[in-house]
Amino acid sequence: MRTYVVTGAASGIGAATAELIRERGHKVIGVDLRDAEVTADLSTQAGRLSAISQTLEHSEGKIDAVIAAAGISAPNAITVSVNYFGVTRYLEGLLPALGLSQSPRVAVVSSMASIQQNSAELVDALLAGDEEAALAIGAALEAAGPRSGYLNYPSSKRALSRWVRRECISEKWAGAGIPLNAVAPGTVITNMTRDLLATEEGKSMVDQNVPMPLNYHSEAVVIAKLLLWLTSAENTHVTGQTIYCDGGAEATLRGDDIWS
Repeated sequence: MRTYVVTGAASGIGAATAELIRERGHKVIGVDLRDAEVTADLSTQAGRLSAISQTLEHSEGKIDAVIAAAGISAPNAITVSVNYFGVTRYLEGLLPALGLSQSPRVAVVSSMASIQQNSAELVDALLAGDEEAALAIGAALEAAGPRSGYLNYPSSKRALSRWVRRECISEKWAGAGIPLNAVAPGTVITNMTRDLLATEEGKSMVDQNVPMPLNYHSEAVVIAKLLLWLTSAENTHVTGQTIYCDGGAEATLRGDDIWS
């Protein structure tokens, strides 16, 4: 039996992932604002430190895998704190416990939105680890209106996927034998998207931005199954990848040549 930590475990992809892990006979330590073994606010540094402390207590200091699924898509600055720092700093705090596992694995939930228009300035601030500057840029985008405010979301996910690629080959990750990957969903049917997809207008808007020619919109468990393989002992060499589990949306939008 492996011990998994799942952030965002109370809803959406996180809840589906936690359920699937339990069905397969493993232990889950859920992290969320409510209805979880660890209740903490990953949008703040104090909340992250509390989450790390509680997680280590529940795991007795040894963790086999972490799946960081917590995230929000609000058009305001808090999105960058949750989606980027709430992932990266939390994971870094759990590295010693992961190092005690025979097959430690980590996967994060990015987004197909990582390839959308973003704020290069915000992405740079995030990758520099400057939360104060990132929040200031995010707040300015928020103040400029919903369209600009939305850039907080794709920017946070772009930075997260780049962080995964940068960090995965470092001594503290690859050197410790820990594969680090991201999954980028397309349109997933969850409570967050259900109302939007219930109208033809909403569905049309979503499909224009995220065209999914293969099997259309997915259930959350589809993403969960991929996350579980990436964090299983079977995965020994896949690392640094953002895998688009999006029904072909990324391939549709970017075409066949992304290497030129």
